[in-house]
Amino acid sequence: MSSGVPSDTVDVAPLTEPSDGVGAVVDTPAALARVVSAFAAGTGPVAADAERASGYRYGQATYLVQVRREGAGTALIDPVPLPDLSALGAAVGDAEWVLHAASQDLPGLAEHGLHPARIFDTELAARLLGMPRVGLAAVVADTLGLGLAKEHSAVDWSTRPLPEDWLRYAALDVEVLVEVRDVLAARLAEAGKTEWAAQEFEHVRTLPPPAPRQEPWRRTSGTHTVKGRHRLAVVRELWEVREDNARRRDVSPGRVLPDRAIVAAAKALPRSVPQLVALPEFATKGARRRSATWQQAIDRALALDESELPSTRGPRTDAPPQPRSWADRDPVAARRLTAAREIVARLSEELGVPPENLLQPDALRRVCWTPPEPAGPDEIAEFLRGRQAREWQIGLVAGPLATAFAAD
Repeated sequence: MSSGVPSDTVDVAPLTEPSDGVGAVVDTPAALARVVSAFAAGTGPVAADAERASGYRYGQATYLVQVRREGAGTALIDPVPLPDLSALGAAVGDAEWVLHAASQDLPGLAEHGLHPARIFDTELAARLLGMPRVGLAAVVADTLGLGLAKEHSAVDWSTRPLPEDWLRYAALDVEVLVEVRDVLAARLAEAGKTEWAAQEFEHVRTLPPPAPRQEPWRRTSGTHTVKGRHRLAVVRELWEVREDNARRRDVSPGRVLPDRAIVAAAKALPRSVPQLVALPEFATKGARRRSATWQQAIDRALALDESELPSTRGPRTDAPPQPRSWADRDPVAARRLTAAREIVARLSEELGVPPENLLQPDALRRVCWTPPEPAGPDEIAEFLRGRQAREWQIGLVAGPLATAFAAD
């Protein structure tokens, strides 16, 4: 989780100690069995959070699971020695799980056998309520008047043993989640948004894993500044070698070789190790230590046949072109997009919901670029369902979009 208490937040009481203290990390089958028994006997929702080691380790593995339930207290579980936590999920049955930014934690929980039957996402609820800040600390301050410190949000959670102050931070992340949930639920009911929230929560809970990215190397930061197929081949080769190295060592790829170094090498096209390490981006000890490996990757890329070089356009997709080109490529579609954005902006203002939560920008662009024929309310509604729009969203935008498209 991220986001500290906003600098302009006043009159908040600092939340510094978990009510039950900081217990020992659960890292043995016997300790887990005691937690399972306690949570089975507990009542009400389960507050949950998960900590990763992003920026330190390869991938998005979970290194700590925090759960809390009335009558059971808080448990800090180490999923490294205890990878199967399905017994905990079975113990709480169909109880609601309360998470903040659930889409970040649900995949990691699922890897350990935890599949909530219902969720309440406090971040999503805050968005639907139009709260200006939706980080956990800001939401806790707004709803409960408590100050939640977030100074350990980006630490290396794969560290063992975990320091006491980190464990205190982790326990506090779930300490008041249920109380926050209750306040937000009351506000949603008062605003007539309870059903909207329920649909959003279920959408997040049931999202399938994302499909593997095509040509993921193209996401290297700064690649858009690299011109020419041979230079793009250098980016690809360095990215793939770095990825393999990072995977084998279980280290974040950026710690093996920063993106800026990959891009610098692709632009400079060094022909020898001395030329490579002369680049400022390769001045670090780690980059220099593996300089021969990086130069070999560059040499392989430069030796590729024309038919083996990557395209400058990237993989083919069914996505619409960038909106900035619409006026030239399809002026009618450009007018539809302008009208549609105005509709969403107006509804956003009226309802106090961010535009991107009223309708996903990708779905909005697609319906404007290739609208159904005919483009009536029912047809637009069906189109949007095919893009995973929720019924509450469709009910708000399908009619106005149909009217706007018919007027064009």
